[in-house]
Amino acid sequence: MAAKFAQELIILIIIGSMFAVSMANKDWSFGSNNTDWWSRFGNHHNTTHQQPKKIVVGGSEHWHFGYNYTDWAIKNAPFYVNDTLVFKYDAPNAITFPHSVYMFQNFWSFLKCDLKRAKKLSNPTQGGGEGFKFVLKRWQPHYFACGERNGFHCNNGTMKFSVMPMLRPFSQWP
Repeated sequence: MAAKFAQELIILIIIGSMFAVSMANKDWSFGSNNTDWWSRFGNHHNTTHQQPKKIVVGGSEHWHFGYNYTDWAIKNAPFYVNDTLVFKYDAPNAITFPHSVYMFQNFWSFLKCDLKRAKKLSNPTQGGGEGFKFVLKRWQPHYFACGERNGFHCNNGTMKFSVMPMLRPFSQWP
């Protein structure tokens, strides 16, 4: 019973941390051009939303073994619902390892790199050209990893990351 409570507490702390990291770089001030707070909500037809972004996983490093994608995700947060993650990687050849993209259903499967409980999103040939694209459609944690070499790339701890997409804020208030 105590072990289950400890697991639930750890999950709560991790989700809270992911939320805090994803919100850390946001400026929630409303500006100074409106004099009263309620007037900001009276005219929604003039509001505009930030557009979803295409984000290359790893930036110029792309998706490869030996790069720390957890650090990359933290530095590039926040991510938003409807943003697209683009996984770019070379097709297998004589000098590169094959890569793929798996998504885990929950934190524990992700932590253990349990590929039996993961969904294969892309195979080793789908990362070429424009790359494999994944749209963050839901406001929930997403857990990604490379599943090649029987999970070695994931178990190494660097070729895996999680994101918690946030709801996109208004970019301009009336």
